[in-house]
Amino acid sequence: MDFNMKKLASDAGIFFTRAVQFTEEKFGQAEKTELDAHFESLLARADSTKNWTEKILRQTEVLLQPNPSARVEEFLYEKLDRKVPSRVTNGELLAQYMAEAASELGPTTPYGKTLIKVAEAEKRLGAAERDFIHTASINFLTPLRNFLEGDWKTISKERRLLQNRRLDLDASKARLKKAKAAEAKATTVPDFQETRPRNYILSASASAAEQELRVAQTEFDRQAEVTRLLLEGISSTHVNHLRCLHEFVESQTTYYAQCYRHMLDLQKQLGSSQGAIFPGTFVGTAEPASPPLSSTSPTTTAATMPMGPSVADLAPPGEAALRLEEVAPPASGTRKARVLYDYEAADSSELALLADELITVYSLPGMDPDWLIGERGNKKGKVPVTYLELLS
Repeated sequence: MDFNMKKLASDAGIFFTRAVQFTEEKFGQAEKTELDAHFESLLARADSTKNWTEKILRQTEVLLQPNPSARVEEFLYEKLDRKVPSRVTNGELLAQYMAEAASELGPTTPYGKTLIKVAEAEKRLGAAERDFIHTASINFLTPLRNFLEGDWKTISKERRLLQNRRLDLDASKARLKKAKAAEAKATTVPDFQETRPRNYILSASASAAEQELRVAQTEFDRQAEVTRLLLEGISSTHVNHLRCLHEFVESQTTYYAQCYRHMLDLQKQLGSSQGAIFPGTFVGTAEPASPPLSSTSPTTTAATMPMGPSVADLAPPGEAALRLEEVAPPASGTRKARVLYDYEAADSSELALLADELITVYSLPGMDPDWLIGERGNKKGKVPVTYLELLS
């Protein structure tokens, strides 16, 4: 008990000395030991890394889970060290509603069949989103969170300890300075009654202050070296975060590629079914009730095309390449189309396309509804409908 009280009193004295030194520095009444420029730059880089890591982490969490209530719930589960329950994605929930609607409205009706097809596509999109969230959380969010909760806490602890060592060092410097000043004053203005005892005490006090300063300087230098090594480790943190960033981009690329493939497949299915429901159309109805979509959309504008001369044997690629040049466009029903994306012809029966160019297109009986005949000058070939925006 006596030992604890002594330690408590000693700690209180140290804390009071540091508080006095810190206050005097703030008011400009005490000198402060400055760190070298390289050390200051390491501190600034570490602070910047911590701040931007926090912002990137928070915004990535918002990207993966826009619902703030869901994020709070997941945070609480993690703090309680419990498994986060599986959550249905918005795409999967929409797929469920569409499937139930198709079941009730009639799965054999055109609307019901389309609902089922779209529901299946939305379900696949939801599954792809779930995989993306899981992969991004493991490969990107977890390393960032580990840095903030692990390495940065260690750096912060050592920085606080370095700050205390610096305050002790500067307080020791101040005490030595005062002891030296008192000793010099005693030498110039002696006390004739007790000259030798007082000078001896002042000299001993100055010696003790010098010894205390040497100890404080050693502890400060040792702590500065430990902190410097930790701060230089920020470079390794940047390398690790760079690797995680590449993995995040890779998973995001995979996710959007999957979404594109799923939607392209769905568009082809709907285009085929629309052709069966509305004969003589490319996609949709002959005269849409609403304004056409934006020119940047890959979905083609609905249009009805008159039937031209029959070319039943266009299917074989080798023969098609020879006979397409002999096929004359219909007397009426040709349209202008703007190319949305670059397209590289797979064989000689297809026409290569460049984005934003204008070509003439028309349809022939027996053709796949996903393809048209395109003409550019003297060149002619099949072109995919999804790469075009029909103009007039």
